[in-house]
Amino acid sequence: MRSRSIWAFTLSALVAFSTFPNAHAATSNAELILDSLAVKGRAPKTGYTRAQFGQTWADVNRNGCDTRNDILQRDLADVVFREGTRSCVVESGTLIDPYSGISINFVKGAISSMEVQIDHVVALSNAWQTGAFKLTLAKRTEFANDPDNLLAVQGRLNSQKQDGDAATWLPPLKSFRCTYVSKQIAIKAKYGLWVTPPEKAAMKNILAKC
Repeated sequence: MRSRSIWAFTLSALVAFSTFPNAHAATSNAELILDSLAVKGRAPKTGYTRAQFGQTWADVNRNGCDTRNDILQRDLADVVFREGTRSCVVESGTLIDPYSGISINFVKGAISSMEVQIDHVVALSNAWQTGAFKLTLAKRTEFANDPDNLLAVQGRLNSQKQDGDAATWLPPLKSFRCTYVSKQIAIKAKYGLWVTPPEKAAMKNILAKC
């Protein structure tokens, strides 16, 4: 049996796949964890609302900034903050979109902000239908604001993805797909979610090419 500490290390390394020094080892870990996940069909979407995952972009780490601004600050370069917000509200910056590889100039505004959106790598609706409906509201709020499950991405692609899993949607930038799928696997393991048979098959197909 794998000890709890070794398993935690493996999962932590998998979440940080993009900076993992040994891609082959990371892929092996992803496959190992994927094989540990339960495989079931999607549960009904009955009862799902965004409110089931708590306040939108809550300040769960209590640093004075909401999660959206935390992720923008993490993922954007050349960040400019709104004056008087104690380096919290991101007014502008540059994103190298991980899903497409293109550079996007972000400017905060009623319409312009939509150019860069924060994606849940495992979508909230997908999570609800693969086990999150069983979690407490506090745990679902943690899930919705977990930095490991969040990426600043091109808004158009985030809208295109909706609640798709690996069987129905993948980033168009093929070189990012290994990281993307590995993150999904790690998050599903972290929160005790399951995968569907087509989803698992798609994940295995991606990992085989890593």
